[in-house]
Amino acid sequence: MKAAPEAQKRLLDLADLDSVVDRLAHRRRTLPELVEIDEQSKRYAKLATDVIEAETQAGDLARDQTKAENDVDAVRSRADRDQKRLDSGSVSSPRDLASLQSEIASLQKRQGDLEEIVLEIMERREAADTKVIDLVAQRDEIAATRSAAEDRRDVLLGDIDKEAGEAQSQRAGIAGEIPADLLALYTKLKDQYGVGAAMLRGGRCQGCKVALSIAEMNRIKAAPHDEVLRCDECRRILVRTPESGL
Repeated sequence: MKAAPEAQKRLLDLADLDSVVDRLAHRRRTLPELVEIDEQSKRYAKLATDVIEAETQAGDLARDQTKAENDVDAVRSRADRDQKRLDSGSVSSPRDLASLQSEIASLQKRQGDLEEIVLEIMERREAADTKVIDLVAQRDEIAATRSAAEDRRDVLLGDIDKEAGEAQSQRAGIAGEIPADLLALYTKLKDQYGVGAAMLRGGRCQGCKVALSIAEMNRIKAAPHDEVLRCDECRRILVRTPESGL
């Protein structure tokens, strides 16, 4: 392939810009904020589930407490009615009187047992409510931390995209100055090796950093200036410049 030496040198400018674009793309994919956001999102999801479970438990205990308190009220009301009957003197039969007194004693014991249950449920409910408050606070803190990381990510991505856009614009201008067949070869090699063209500097390919043999250097010296050369080692386009050592 033939191409004017100046067109070949423009490949180095193109390679430099491609390196900038690739570096920015890599930076875009590997921002620390992306890892932080992912980790915080996982923690948030776990805490959100924990909050739901804790709220469910607290709700169940609230219902249990209401039921137990209603049971206490029902037993107390029945005991109060029996006590009023006893105090009214309307029960005159010794047998009925003994039965009523026994029932009142039984109801009072039952009320005491139920009140103990209410107290136990209240303690558990208080602990459950405290757990909900703590988990919600942790969840909200994680959300705030994640939001701050997302803000930093957005700023950084905006800067990266702006820089990448400028590099792409410069690249398009340079690519328009390079012959289509040379650009196609460069693009193919870039896709294969990551870098499509490298400078020959001081007898060494700057793509693979391998020093060329004397025979290879002599072959390059003898080649026409418009000949498109390739590095025998890495197969990239080898661009000759005043720094090549020829």
